[in-house]
Amino acid sequence: MFDDAGQPVAVDAPIRTGQVLHYYRDIADEAVIPFDETILFQDDWLVVADKPHFLPVTPTGGYVQQTLLVRLKRRLGIEHLAPIHRIDRETAGLTLFAVQPATRDAYHALFRQRAVTKTYEAIAASPGVQPFPRVHRSRIVEDSCAFFRMVETPGEANSETRIEVLEVRGAHARYGLQPLTGRRHQLRVSMDALGLPIIGDQFYPTVRRGPREPEDFSRPLQLLARTIAFTDPVTGQARAFESRRSLQWPEPDA
Repeated sequence: MFDDAGQPVAVDAPIRTGQVLHYYRDIADEAVIPFDETILFQDDWLVVADKPHFLPVTPTGGYVQQTLLVRLKRRLGIEHLAPIHRIDRETAGLTLFAVQPATRDAYHALFRQRAVTKTYEAIAASPGVQPFPRVHRSRIVEDSCAFFRMVETPGEANSETRIEVLEVRGAHARYGLQPLTGRRHQLRVSMDALGLPIIGDQFYPTVRRGPREPEDFSRPLQLLARTIAFTDPVTGQARAFESRRSLQWPEPDA
């Protein structure tokens, strides 16, 4: 157990009135993520963090202490901090957190109502003769052979992404992606379906790393949650945030 300052508390220590304790699952040999998050904005209602690659947003699997939520709770001392939305562990960029439990659902409603504008950037192979910009629509479902992957399948579309080419450097290009729906791994699956898998993707088109194999921190997924904009449901203010991170272009012969 830990107190609000992140200091360990013995199981037989006396408890003070009003004291808040934190309990986390004990994971032996939890891997340390050697990259730091950045806080871009904080007020009484909202925290906006710029997440590094490889860091999970919330405790899951083999990660508890090395998650964005736990790091921020300890850093800011906000017990009721909660994510408003999530991005993949492998993806870097903007993540929003609600400070007050009473207003948390108001922020969640923005995503349910698709009242949030999000843009991402990705680096993949150059498009060749494929026409861009374009809107990619498809039906994305869980892979029946691998629960951690998603696949496109025939049927009514349940995903929609606007894709444009922002920059071309030889054999590779930087793409702007705007998801209009929120399917798991939507951007990664859509780019792979176009024959343009995102550089550094460990799942698409094929699984390249087992769950117990060590992470290769030198090869992050080149996908970044770049911008997010919405009208704050609590204050009524227009909010717009942009990640300060950047993607890594492959070497010219890669």
